[in-house]
Amino acid sequence: MKKAIVFCLLVIVVTFSLGCIAPPPEEGITIRFGYQPSTHQVAFMVAMEEGWWQNDLARLGVVCVTEAEFPSGPPEMQAMLAGDIDVAYVGATPPITAIDKGLKAKIVAGVQINGSHLVVKPELAENFTAEKLRGMKIATFPPGSIQDTILKRWLLENGLDPEKDVDIVAMGPGDAVTAMGAGAVDAAFLPQPYPAIIELEGSGVMVVPSGKMWPNHACCCLLVSEKLLEEHPEIVKQIIKTHINTTLYCRAHPDEAAEVYARKCGWEVSQVEYSLDTWDGTWVYDPYIGLNCTLEYARVLYELGYTERLLTRDDLFNTTLYDEAIAELGL
Repeated sequence: MKKAIVFCLLVIVVTFSLGCIAPPPEEGITIRFGYQPSTHQVAFMVAMEEGWWQNDLARLGVVCVTEAEFPSGPPEMQAMLAGDIDVAYVGATPPITAIDKGLKAKIVAGVQINGSHLVVKPELAENFTAEKLRGMKIATFPPGSIQDTILKRWLLENGLDPEKDVDIVAMGPGDAVTAMGAGAVDAAFLPQPYPAIIELEGSGVMVVPSGKMWPNHACCCLLVSEKLLEEHPEIVKQIIKTHINTTLYCRAHPDEAAEVYARKCGWEVSQVEYSLDTWDGTWVYDPYIGLNCTLEYARVLYELGYTERLLTRDDLFNTTLYDEAIAELGL
């Protein structure tokens, strides 16, 4: 787990700490979130920055909310399998392989669709076609991630064998940006804002958005442990409500969302704004938007041999609390 910044609802504030001291379990409930440093998951960051998680969950006995950042979905799911996080903002494919391996968790809401981009070194960009990638080295997220799954499917559709015709290298976003800058890879397929940052730095050109590789594909989702669902359904319902309200806020105030993201992740606001101006993504909260696509991911992952069985809607989704939350919010 790369870092954890802890925000708690305590009477006594420890001013010299980076966060706070979590109380013993019997004194209240701690909710542990996992997320990735992408604009795809900015709703989580805004709710954390504004204190909305803490404020909204306090009445339900939650005294501490923690966050842990992960470079991509597969290691985030390893942490959830280990019991280190309760709630994950994560791509829709890593939960599929993790649930196949025994993770007890369900997708309860959508987070975002589309929003990744293939970026290639400048000399490959003019009149770009997939064939130009033959023999090239491509950086993307690890096997089982959204990016790995979409990229391999797109390559196959364009006559390229992902195992033989290209060299796909698993990297986190920061390493991929560095690799593009150093000329160590020829292309990268990453979630925003990283393709935009590579383009702004002059080491690559964005050529194909993920929405053209797989139109309106599901990307990130909100995943909750079955333990939390079973023991504290009202808390999960409030998490969904807070996510919905924050998503609506981000849609209405993209400049403020960009500022929060830039401040939290260490980029210039202008870089983040450029990313949001050029991406094809949309922040969502409705799990039904990405449901059929996620089931198609499950089929692709099964056919690729990443899962031992073909997972179903019941294996992956629990939409009951979302339906209740929407009704109670009047949406």
